[in-house]
Amino acid sequence: QVQLVESGGGLVQAGGSLRLSCSASGRTFNTMGWFRQAPGKEREFVAAIRWSGNMKHYADSVKGRFTISRLNADNTMYLQMNSLKPEDAAVYYCAARSGAALIAGHIGVVREYDYWGRGTQVTVSS
Repeated sequence: QVQLVESGGGLVQAGGSLRLSCSASGRTFNTMGWFRQAPGKEREFVAAIRWSGNMKHYADSVKGRFTISRLNADNTMYLQMNSLKPEDAAVYYCAARSGAALIAGHIGVVREYDYWGRGTQVTVSS
Protein backbone atom coordinates (compact mmCIF):
# COMPACT_ATOMS: atom_id res chain seq x y z
CA GLN A 1 0.00 0.00 0.00
CA VAL A 2 1.39 3.36 -1.03
CA GLN A 3 1.55 6.06 1.62
CA LEU A 4 2.90 9.58 1.57
CA VAL A 5 3.24 11.26 4.93
CA GLU A 6 4.19 14.89 5.33
CA SER A 7 5.65 16.50 8.42
CA GLY A 8 7.42 19.68 9.45
CA GLY A 9 4.73 22.29 9.05
CA GLY A 10 4.03 24.90 11.66
CA LEU A 11 3.90 28.56 12.52
CA VAL A 12 6.81 30.80 11.62
CA GLN A 13 7.40 34.53 11.38
CA ALA A 14 7.92 36.17 8.03
CA GLY A 15 11.57 35.77 7.04
CA GLY A 16 11.88 32.53 8.92
CA SER A 17 12.47 28.99 7.74
CA LEU A 18 10.80 25.60 7.85
CA ARG A 19 11.77 22.20 6.52
CA LEU A 20 9.05 19.88 5.30
CA SER A 21 9.54 16.15 4.94
CA CYS A 22 7.64 13.58 2.92
CA SER A 23 8.13 9.93 3.68
CA ALA A 24 7.03 7.57 0.92
CA SER A 25 6.32 3.90 1.45
CA GLY A 26 4.99 1.09 -0.70
CA ARG A 27 7.03 1.78 -3.80
CA THR A 28 9.54 4.16 -5.32
CA PHE A 29 8.65 6.95 -7.72
CA ASN A 30 10.29 8.62 -10.69
CA THR A 31 8.82 12.01 -9.90
CA MET A 32 7.77 13.56 -6.62
CA GLY A 33 6.68 17.06 -5.87
CA TRP A 34 5.28 19.60 -3.45
CA PHE A 35 2.08 21.49 -4.01
CA ARG A 36 0.24 23.93 -1.78
CA GLN A 37 -3.28 25.15 -1.37
CA ALA A 38 -4.37 28.28 0.45
CA PRO A 39 -7.99 28.82 1.54
CA GLY A 40 -10.20 29.70 -1.40
CA LYS A 41 -7.46 29.04 -3.94
CA GLU A 42 -6.61 26.20 -6.27
CA ARG A 43 -3.84 23.79 -5.49
CA GLU A 44 -0.62 25.09 -7.01
CA PHE A 45 2.75 23.69 -7.89
CA VAL A 46 5.69 24.52 -5.62
CA ALA A 47 8.59 22.24 -6.55
CA ALA A 48 9.34 18.81 -7.96
CA ILE A 49 12.23 16.45 -8.36
CA ARG A 50 12.85 13.71 -10.86
CA TRP A 51 14.85 10.80 -9.55
CA SER A 52 16.63 10.23 -12.87
CA GLY A 53 19.25 12.89 -13.17
CA ASN A 54 18.17 14.45 -9.90
CA MET A 55 16.50 17.24 -11.87
CA LYS A 56 14.66 19.87 -9.86
CA HIS A 57 11.94 22.30 -10.83
CA TYR A 58 10.49 25.26 -8.97
CA ALA A 59 7.58 27.63 -9.26
CA ASP A 60 8.76 31.15 -10.01
CA SER A 61 7.29 32.36 -6.72
CA VAL A 62 9.66 30.19 -4.66
CA LYS A 63 12.83 30.13 -6.75
CA GLY A 64 15.84 31.14 -4.73
CA ARG A 65 14.02 30.62 -1.43
CA PHE A 66 12.92 26.97 -1.45
CA THR A 67 15.06 23.91 -2.08
CA ILE A 68 13.76 20.45 -2.86
CA SER A 69 15.86 17.40 -2.15
CA ARG A 70 15.55 13.70 -1.54
CA LEU A 71 17.30 10.76 0.06
CA ASN A 72 17.30 7.55 -1.94
CA ALA A 73 18.02 5.33 0.99
CA ASP A 74 14.80 6.00 2.84
CA ASN A 75 12.62 7.26 0.01
CA THR A 76 12.17 10.64 1.67
CA MET A 77 11.76 14.02 0.06
CA TYR A 78 12.37 17.40 1.69
CA LEU A 79 11.44 21.00 1.08
CA GLN A 80 13.64 23.57 2.75
CA MET A 81 11.76 26.84 2.86
CA ASN A 82 13.70 30.01 3.65
CA SER A 83 12.73 33.67 3.71
CA LEU A 84 9.10 32.72 4.16
CA LYS A 85 6.45 35.27 3.28
CA PRO A 86 2.84 35.53 4.44
CA GLU A 87 1.74 34.53 0.94
CA ASP A 88 3.53 31.18 1.40
CA ALA A 89 0.99 30.20 4.03
CA ALA A 90 -0.99 27.17 2.88
CA VAL A 91 -1.46 23.47 3.33
CA TYR A 92 1.52 21.81 1.68
CA TYR A 93 1.00 18.46 -0.02
CA CYS A 94 3.46 15.82 -1.07
CA ALA A 95 2.67 14.17 -4.39
CA ALA A 96 4.10 11.27 -6.37
CA ARG A 97 3.75 9.91 -9.85
CA SER A 98 3.77 6.18 -10.48
CA GLY A 99 4.34 6.25 -14.24
CA ALA A 100 7.22 7.48 -16.34
CA ALA A 101 9.09 10.53 -15.18
CA LEU A 102 7.34 13.75 -16.15
CA ILE A 103 8.79 16.11 -18.68
CA ALA A 104 9.41 19.64 -17.56
CA GLY A 105 6.27 21.00 -19.18
CA HIS A 106 4.02 18.67 -17.21
CA ILE A 107 5.83 18.53 -13.90
CA GLY A 108 3.67 21.19 -12.31
CA VAL A 109 0.33 19.72 -13.37
CA VAL A 110 -1.77 18.43 -10.48
CA ARG A 111 -3.52 15.69 -12.45
CA GLU A 112 -0.22 14.11 -13.50
CA TYR A 113 0.36 12.88 -9.94
CA ASP A 114 -1.21 9.67 -8.72
CA TYR A 115 -0.61 9.74 -4.99
CA TRP A 116 -1.05 12.47 -2.43
CA GLY A 117 -0.34 12.95 1.21
CA ARG A 118 -2.81 14.50 3.61
CA GLY A 119 -0.92 17.76 3.84
CA THR A 120 0.83 19.78 6.49
CA GLN A 121 -0.13 23.31 7.46
CA VAL A 122 2.34 26.15 7.08
CA THR A 123 1.39 29.44 8.69
CA VAL A 124 3.50 32.58 8.25
CA SER A 125 2.87 35.55 10.50
CA SER A 126 3.70 39.05 9.31
